[in-house]
Amino acid sequence: MRIITGSAKGKRLITLEGEATRPTSERIKEAMFSSIQFDIENRRVLDLFAGSGQLGLEALSRGAESVTFVDAEREAMETVKKNARTTGFFERCRYAVSDWRNYIRKAAGRDVYDLVFVDPPYAMECCLDAAERLARSGIIIPGAILVFESGTEEITPEALEALGYESIKSTHYGKKTFVNIAIFRGGSDR
Repeated sequence: MRIITGSAKGKRLITLEGEATRPTSERIKEAMFSSIQFDIENRRVLDLFAGSGQLGLEALSRGAESVTFVDAEREAMETVKKNARTTGFFERCRYAVSDWRNYIRKAAGRDVYDLVFVDPPYAMECCLDAAERLARSGIIIPGAILVFESGTEEITPEALEALGYESIKSTHYGKKTFVNIAIFRGGSDR
């Protein structure tokens, strides 16, 4: 894994060994960031299932203001911190070892984000649940961009729209990876 472009271009990142985390492939990461490349600068980013931190660090390399990394595994967060030091972004990051649901609940009324990466382990199938909780929490502002990466959990544009999002891209890579990019418009039918 490496940073694709920006101020930390080419910096190598480490990841945890084993099945605990599943890093986004470079091909998928490149496609994601190509879709949002003009909407990253000065954004406050939430990397909700941080893993190695590669999505949030790529955003910083491309001009994001700051990133909050959330992961339930302490070992994963130590990896994120090492990668943040390697890329030179350590001071522009916040680190939370927390279950994603607890983080959203506790951050309500305290934190605000305008770019969110939701890339859980595929077996969790919780992207739509996360989309709903984020929409209700008040931690994302209207106009916030959310990038969802999932495995067998296919998210339809209609499901996102029912939660107050405008779907701007919905695609799949191979048989196992779905990527949805949406803009939060506020309000929901739920």
